[in-house]
Amino acid sequence: MTCWRAIPIAMVALVGAACASAPPPAKGPQLPEPPSFQQKMAWMLRLEDQRLLKDNSPVVAPEPPPLPVKGQQPPVVVPPPPPPDLTRLLTDGEARVRRRAALAIGRVGLADGIQPLLPILASDPEAEVRQMAAFALGLIGDARAKDALLTALGDQSPLVQGSAAEALGLIGDASAADAVGRLVAQIVQSGALTQPPGEDDDVRRDTPTAAARLGIFALVRLKGFTELASAVLDANGQPRIHWWPIAYALQRLEDKRALPALLTLAKDGNPYARAFAVKGLGALKDRSALPLLLPLLTSGDRSVLVETIRSLGKIGDPSAAAPLQKLLHDQSVDPIVKLETVGAIGGIHPFAGAMPPGVVDDLLDLLTDSSPPLRAAALRSLAALDADNFLVVLSGLDPDPHWSARASMATLLGTLNQEVALPRLNAMLGDQDQRVIPAVLGALTRLKAPNAAAVLLEHLKADDAVVRTAAANGLAELKPSEGPAALSEAYTFGQRDTTYIARAAALSALAKYGAAVAMPPLGTALTDKDWAVRVRAVALMRELDRDAADQAETTIRPAPTTVTTAVYSNPGVTNPNVSLQVYIDTDRGTIQVELAMLDAPLTVDSFITLARKGYFNGLSIHRVVPNFVVQDGDPRGDGEGGPGYTIRDELNQRSYLRGTIGMALDWRDTGGSQFFITHSPQPHLDAKYTVFGRVVAGMDVVDKIQQWDVIRRIRVWDGQQMTHER
Repeated sequence: MTCWRAIPIAMVALVGAACASAPPPAKGPQLPEPPSFQQKMAWMLRLEDQRLLKDNSPVVAPEPPPLPVKGQQPPVVVPPPPPPDLTRLLTDGEARVRRRAALAIGRVGLADGIQPLLPILASDPEAEVRQMAAFALGLIGDARAKDALLTALGDQSPLVQGSAAEALGLIGDASAADAVGRLVAQIVQSGALTQPPGEDDDVRRDTPTAAARLGIFALVRLKGFTELASAVLDANGQPRIHWWPIAYALQRLEDKRALPALLTLAKDGNPYARAFAVKGLGALKDRSALPLLLPLLTSGDRSVLVETIRSLGKIGDPSAAAPLQKLLHDQSVDPIVKLETVGAIGGIHPFAGAMPPGVVDDLLDLLTDSSPPLRAAALRSLAALDADNFLVVLSGLDPDPHWSARASMATLLGTLNQEVALPRLNAMLGDQDQRVIPAVLGALTRLKAPNAAAVLLEHLKADDAVVRTAAANGLAELKPSEGPAALSEAYTFGQRDTTYIARAAALSALAKYGAAVAMPPLGTALTDKDWAVRVRAVALMRELDRDAADQAETTIRPAPTTVTTAVYSNPGVTNPNVSLQVYIDTDRGTIQVELAMLDAPLTVDSFITLARKGYFNGLSIHRVVPNFVVQDGDPRGDGEGGPGYTIRDELNQRSYLRGTIGMALDWRDTGGSQFFITHSPQPHLDAKYTVFGRVVAGMDVVDKIQQWDVIRRIRVWDGQQMTHER
């Protein structure tokens, strides 16, 4: 019976009471709270670390609702929220989420990410989001994004223009060089670069100057000398602007047409411009540069001096021998400069006795120097200058006390004739330090020694993973018939390793035998326990069967990771409110580093976790390349060690300038514990190696560091307390 049929007025109150006693309508379902910014950040961190565009976990269907009760509203079923999806986050209401999602898609690196990024690049209202979409397309590196990026070169924002140019350089399609060159030319002609930008401009991306810089660097990657010259050189081949990025680009392209501009820039007031120009002159090996280079041996700037010494060694003219010898005799010279001088002397061509007297004796004296790198360099230069005398020296030389010098000797023996080298190399196979053996195997391979294949096959069973790696590399070159079976077995044997290198080397060697031999083990490697091996397997497949490699790109995912869910959702990682600092205490002093948690959160988290465990304490600095990098973080000391796990690249838009901290790699996504600090700008590393910090104090210490100096400890300051392992 309805309450609203016709009834007497007197009954209204009663009826109203009766109606009021009816059960109230059921309330609507409680909708879940929308995800917070921190939750979205945690999703993005996890997905990019797993190298997924969206969560592929199966969605659990809700339990069926109970049957409706008569007189009650039927229950409303709330569907579960959709799984995290980077492409869906591109349409988020917050620009910072859209920007970060675009970066994550670029880091994932799948071609399926291209299409969702294109409308963001074309029409997102925020320039910061558009430019990150461009950068992400560059990280994916697929030429199918080229046309959209060419269009973006005309964006009204220089921020987007520069990122589009950079992305085109990363993709590497040479047909884009003309358009990038026109962008650079337009900016130069606009007068924006009338005055050379200062160092503060080197870190910016939002100015026409920055767009020009990124365009110039892109032309280097595109090998576009003609387009670069048209934009930055005048009709006489002289630079329109005196700016270090132009000197960098000209030296990197190694085109003889750059000679006039390099000669001019080698006299520039900016030390970076001078150093890059001098390096370029050395690469061209043109003797006409000697009148300019020789006076630079008195340069007060070490980077210029180092590049001058190297260039004189590359040109090899005997007129440089006496000035280099004089530098060698200077007791006040920096030890690092002395080492470079010894190496350069070995490059001089001793035409008709043109070498000054005493050079060979000087090198002989250095064979007993306290520095292992200097002893090794002296040996190399002796062998290059006077092969006959070197053989005499070699016959009376005892094994060097330092393993690195013995390894250098093995490499040097690989350049001599078999009669001289093989007896010594075969004896060196018994060296007690396993770090020497890879160099011995490499030398036997290079000489194609009669016993080389047998020795390599034997060492493919060694306990040391680095020795097995060298053996596999040698078999890849010699390709004996027994190789495929032994290499397949070596891949399986390598499953016990905590490092990926031996398994990856076995796969690379198998690929040299062709698709029929290599494809089955490569298919197995798609599920390897280490993501680095999976990545390598796909890259090798691409050389043998592109279609199979395209399918494998999805097969290998999700990437196995050691990162826990707690790390992804940690507010200190997803949304830090303090700038983490580390203090690297070395034999030469302390280096203070500001870590880039926002740009490389998982890399920073791994680094500080290792530091707090005392992992770096006592490690020797195994690599020093003046005017390039200082590198450490290897417990083996030979450049092949790591923490027993790998981390994903977190490529970002920070530039490699003086004092930048980067993560060392073998190939994509092979980071671990080895890090490097740059002495000077190195743009060719940009967007190729993860930047995760910068030196804020102590670059003078970095400049003084020599190979085999020691890191005593690393202290971490988190804004509240200093922590370190004693």
